[in-house]
Amino acid sequence: MSEVYELTDEIRKREQKLKTIFISVVVIIAISIPSVLCFILMGKLSLTRQELTTLEEQLNQKNALILDTIYDDITPPTEVIETSIFQTARLEESGRARISQTDELNEQTDEKKIYLTFDDGPSINTDRILDILDEYGIKATFFVIGKTDERSLNSYRRIVNEGHTLGMHSYSHRYQEIYRSLDAFTEDLNKLQELLYLETGVWSRYYRFPGGSSNTVSRTDMQELIGYLNEQDIKYFDWNISSGDAASEPSSASRIINNCMSGLSGKSEGMILFHDTAEKYSTVLALPEIIDGIMAKGNYVFLPIDDETLSVRHITN
Repeated sequence: MSEVYELTDEIRKREQKLKTIFISVVVIIAISIPSVLCFILMGKLSLTRQELTTLEEQLNQKNALILDTIYDDITPPTEVIETSIFQTARLEESGRARISQTDELNEQTDEKKIYLTFDDGPSINTDRILDILDEYGIKATFFVIGKTDERSLNSYRRIVNEGHTLGMHSYSHRYQEIYRSLDAFTEDLNKLQELLYLETGVWSRYYRFPGGSSNTVSRTDMQELIGYLNEQDIKYFDWNISSGDAASEPSSASRIINNCMSGLSGKSEGMILFHDTAEKYSTVLALPEIIDGIMAKGNYVFLPIDDETLSVRHITN
């Protein structure tokens, strides 16, 4: 009888042992499966990120090609050409009519100043804008944001090397971030200022607030931010002529031209606001017409912002 009990007890112990082993295996599997799945998902995520980066590069290349086609093939609407108010400054037989700025300084007694300013760049349009400015032999001002891709870094350098003014327009251009506090504003500004110095050797001292100094988005008192700029010997500039190229609906080249030319009325110094972003191809198309029209008036000189430039400021409450 005792043998039967011993056998039964041994069977019970084996069952208990098997049960323990089974539970351990189940627990190990339960722990291992999520870990394995996690490693698999991380691998797939890494591959997806690589694919997204590749696709983004391909998209940028395609966008550049599309814009190349637009600029090479597009013809301004006939009505714009026919109604252009700039016929007196049209192409001469071998090129554009030129007006010497030196002659203007000597001969014009009612000289007026024009500052062409471009916000939000660099972009794939920056080189085209610079090409146009070089063709006319005039200088402008670029209020740039922070970008570190090779195209943008080359644009920073080209702006400086060709004698234009390199201004700052915030690093991130994210209103909710840069206007959150004085500390957030200064951190953003310093980051951009240091990037531009490292890439160009220029310690920029000119600033344009995103949205202008009269913006109503800032959570921080704008006078506090202006006070900080003054402490850092940084001049800020708004604008008194808007090209209208920042409208939610894309503006046509003819509308941008009309906005700029009508905005000149009554101003001895005009600071024109343009935008240098990938979507603003109408701005690039309009720019030669605008320059021609202003030159045709005969008493304007184009200048980049410098230490002698009077600040154009919006009235803030």
